Formats: sequence, C-alpha cells, structure tokens
Amino acid sequence: MQKKIEELIIKEKRIDGRDLKEYRELSVKTGISAKAEGSAWVKLGDTEIIAGIKLDAIEPYRDSPNEGVLSVGAELSPLSSSNFESGPPQIQAIELARIIDRGIRNSEFIDFKKLCIKEKEKVWSVALDLYPINDAGSLIDAAFIASVVALKEAFFPEYKDDEVQHEELSNKKLPLKEMPINVTVYKIDNKLVLDPVSEEEDASNTRLTFTITFPGETINAMQKTGKELSEEEILEMEEIALKEGKKLHAKVLSLMK
Repeated sequence: MQKKIEELIIKEKRIDGRDLKEYRELSVKTGISAKAEGSAWVKLGDTEIIAGIKLDAIEPYRDSPNEGVLSVGAELSPLSSSNFESGPPQIQAIELARIIDRGIRNSEFIDFKKLCIKEKEKVWSVALDLYPINDAGSLIDAAFIASVVALKEAFFPEYKDDEVQHEELSNKKLPLKEMPINVTVYKIDNKLVLDPVSEEEDASNTRLTFTITFPGETINAMQKTGKELSEEEILEMEEIALKEGKKLHAKVLSLMK
C-alpha cells in the first residue's frame, strides 16, 4: 500500500481522489455530554473524536497565584485504532495532549488571569479531555478543532459559598480570545499533503504542525515529528498552513453558527 500511495502522490493524486491540499468533509456538533461544562464532537472524513471540558475551583500554582490552570489529556483506545493499546498512557496520547496544550497556551486563546477567583487562594482549572472514536488519519487537527469548539461552548458552573455547583451551569462562558486553528502538513516522498488518511500517514516520514490565529495569521506554535526538513521546505509548509488554515478556520466558525 505504501508503494502505491507514493506512486500516486508523485503524480499529485490520492487514494480517495482528493487534491493534495484538500481536507475531507468536516462535521461539528456541540453539547453532546450532559456531564461536561462544554463538549464537542468532530468528524473529519472518517476520523471521529469527542472533546469534553470540566471546570473546577482549585488552589493556584505558587508561581502563578492569579492565573487559572489548564490540563489536557487524551485517551487513545484500541477501539479507535489498531495502533493503540490498552493500559497506561502511550507516547501517542502524551504527544497528542502536548501538541493541543501547547497550541492553546501559546495562542493565548484562554485568558488565564480572568480565571482567578481569589488571588493566592482559588482559581478555575480547565480540564480538557480527548476521546477518539475512530482514528482514520489527521487525528491531531481533528482533536484541535474539537478542543477549541468545546472551549468556546463551555459555561462556568455556579460557584456559591466557596463551592462549585457542577449540577447547575451559569450563563457565563470562558474568557477566550481569538480562536486558533491547527494545520498539520505531511511530507510523503517529496510532496506536501494535508489531512492524510491513515494509510497516507503511514507512508509519511515527516509532519509539521502549525497553530495559527486568524485574523492576523499569527503562528503561535510549531511541532515537528520525523526526518529533517530544509529551510525551503519549512517555508513552503508555512505558506500552505497559512493559506489553507484560513479556509479551515472559516469553515469551523461557520459550522458553529
């Protein structure tokens, strides 16, 4: 299969007939969990993932006494991919969580100072959990979309008498800034590809993930996995990410209306 994919890619063709820079069909649903303060389901092609948000009041870290806390976790079940195994967090889960966490932090999507309840005593913690249902490729980008949508849809629970009332949501949303988007560019042979299916991911030897905020086209974070890239290749990947990321960003916003 890898040889077939490489032969197609050289001819700028793909196994599902898409262009090299074309995303699969994207679907977004919100409010899918009654137990979460915010939740989203995202389907990108056949890749499906759920993101859930839980908010709680905790003591702040000593080095940031007036800032809230973000934690990101990913549970990769073997039901979603034969590449995942049961048991302790695998390297894929740790890497996925770190990429999502870094992109959200570096983009300053969440205004952490506005999560302060009482300096040095109580701040809001934001727990973001990711649950892939089916990994059919491009899980990183699908997970990031699910994450930012769930964050945008989250409401604070009521906070009374120094206690969080999880069963009762307020009408107050998280303090968020401009929404970022992730674009992961893959290199297969000498061609650059977006939104690969699983077989194309297996044929790729390098990927570079960009977290970008629109408007402004600000690149907040980059994460490379795989073989080395030349300066020219990185610049070409950046150009692709900025151009196609703008379209993806607009698409996500339109699906949330």
